[in-house]
Amino acid sequence: MSAIDELPQLPTPVAPPLSRLLEAELAQLTPVATRRPVRQLALLVALSLIYGAGVLAMLAMRRDLHELPMYWLAGVGVAWLAGFVIPVYLALIPRDGSIMPRWKAAGASAVVGAVGFLLLGLSLHPSGPHSTSLDSFNHGYGCLELGVATAIVPVVAGALFLRGTLPVGSRGIAAALGAGGGSLGGLMLHLHCPVTDMLHVGVMHGGVVAVAAVLSALLVPRATDVK
Repeated sequence: MSAIDELPQLPTPVAPPLSRLLEAELAQLTPVATRRPVRQLALLVALSLIYGAGVLAMLAMRRDLHELPMYWLAGVGVAWLAGFVIPVYLALIPRDGSIMPRWKAAGASAVVGAVGFLLLGLSLHPSGPHSTSLDSFNHGYGCLELGVATAIVPVVAGALFLRGTLPVGSRGIAAALGAGGGSLGGLMLHLHCPVTDMLHVGVMHGGVVAVAAVLSALLVPRATDVK
């Protein structure tokens, strides 16, 4: 017989009863609704497109629209639309079998979009007889402001959907939401602004993505407690 077998058998301890306060707290617990990423993405895209269309309706379409190459109008328009959908998709939709959004891929998409649309605007900027040329580069900041204002709805909606769900990578996700919103703003400017100067199209239109991404990365985690 071992020394352990010779030890006296102690009675099994009994847990104390729950306090009335703890029982009351447990009685108030309710099931937590799980996040539905696909539904949230569809809602974000729908709200954002409606908002962007409303902004464009208030501002009017560009007067040189019929004079510009259709391949440029359609191709760049599709690029802006993809620049909106892809980052918000990566920010909201996790991989199969995961509950965490793809913050690294989302952050990378924000960087690619910011650089890509800047270079695209500097490279392709056709004009027509009714296009506009600015006297000074400094006169074009209104487009940058309009583009960033258009980004507000997708950024706020995405941040609310992800509130409290990101233990890591919140700034990458926020940057992706900002880049997506900035691309929506760029699409609106693409259809509204008749200015075709290289620097204006590249910096003011393309720069909307970078500015919105940076502002979102700085402000969204603090303002909406995405962490």
